[in-house]
Amino acid sequence: MKTVSLSLISSFLLATTTFGATLSKDLLESSLVVYHGAVALVHEKRHLHVNSEDQQIVYEGVANTIETDSVNVLLPSGITLNSQQFRYDKLTRSKLLEAHIGKEVQAKILQHPDTYETLKVTLLSHEGDTCMVTTPQRKIMSVPSAQILFSSIPDELITKPSLVWNIRTDQTHDATMSLDYLIGNISWKSDYILNLGNNDANLSGWITIDNRSGKAFKQTRLHVLAGNINRITQTQPRYKAAMLNRTTAETAVTHVAHEGYHFYSIPFTVTLANNEKTQIKFMDLQNLHVSRRYDVTLSNPSYFHGEQEHSVNQYVHIDGLNVPLPKGVVRTYAASSRQHILLGESSMPPLAKQQPVDLRLGDNFDVKVKETTLQRDDDKRYFQATLRYSITNSSDHNKTIELLVPFQNQKKNSIDTTMPYSIKQGNLVSFTLNVAANNTQKFDVSFRGKR
Repeated sequence: MKTVSLSLISSFLLATTTFGATLSKDLLESSLVVYHGAVALVHEKRHLHVNSEDQQIVYEGVANTIETDSVNVLLPSGITLNSQQFRYDKLTRSKLLEAHIGKEVQAKILQHPDTYETLKVTLLSHEGDTCMVTTPQRKIMSVPSAQILFSSIPDELITKPSLVWNIRTDQTHDATMSLDYLIGNISWKSDYILNLGNNDANLSGWITIDNRSGKAFKQTRLHVLAGNINRITQTQPRYKAAMLNRTTAETAVTHVAHEGYHFYSIPFTVTLANNEKTQIKFMDLQNLHVSRRYDVTLSNPSYFHGEQEHSVNQYVHIDGLNVPLPKGVVRTYAASSRQHILLGESSMPPLAKQQPVDLRLGDNFDVKVKETTLQRDDDKRYFQATLRYSITNSSDHNKTIELLVPFQNQKKNSIDTTMPYSIKQGNLVSFTLNVAANNTQKFDVSFRGKR
């Protein structure tokens, strides 16, 4: 049982509290940089008032997912930082009782079967559901813990996730301090909407922030960084006695490339609630030149027998853009005669500036490719196969289609055909054909190679 002697009650009531500095409620600066990997960097600046007798700075409201080893606090010159603690007291009845031992509380005392009287008492101890208290008449009695009433939360209980710095100074300071630290459980991703026309398209981009960090951000400057930074398991906290000045003056969504990373800044302040997703539009590109592309990967002739029909992949090809883009999902829409329809979803890799991209929409219903084995003449060491490829275009438009055949481009291997071809990636034979609308085109190829 937690106890305190009667002779010490008065000393508890007269005990002084730890001297503490004063921080401004409002932030002078607030920014957030969100990285891939569910980590973000918080930057805040506040006004700080410290008297010469102050011994602590309590910085309330940090995220409960804070990486305490990453804390970078910059205090005014003349303040010595001795130690740091992360404090977060989740309020429970037991913690409130513990914090009120030796202090005045109120107790509901049963006087009659249905009547309670509220008395001012001093809490002596508590254990389980029972508390020992003393009345102003110095009578000691037991009271159910549920009948103890508290008028306030003691200063020693820190009910918000907080950093506590134990300091030493011999003068008064009215200055600013800044704080940087890493938090977890916050992530970002980019998504794109492509509105497709005949030969052009409009591309808009959205950033989604998923904040599960345990902290809400109000009117903060938001930045996201595309690229994977190197992380190690432990870092040392850094403390500096200096002032840090940071300014931002964005008037539009800005992008900066630095050391292989791409840094996007949102031009307006945002509010991110905890346990909430927030979407922000970060780009809008109009009248992009696009084209359609079609391809199909066929069977390896070294083992193919019989006949097989294949669907053809269809892509939207976008020429290189003037800006790099973070990876994301692209949803492509087009207007039909009656309404907009979704043509497909594509996973787009991160794009460098002027890098073209092909977005796969799905299978083209109007184009089919059939491969047929005409002849095989294989022995123990080599295979020889003659295949016929038939491309049928049932649409009302001419289409250019690329056929890709897996085949090793080795010294003793050979390809015999009247159709022009090229070798891609060392092991793909590429045939490109322009097939007229509502037409079928055929050609034969003989392959010879090691088994």
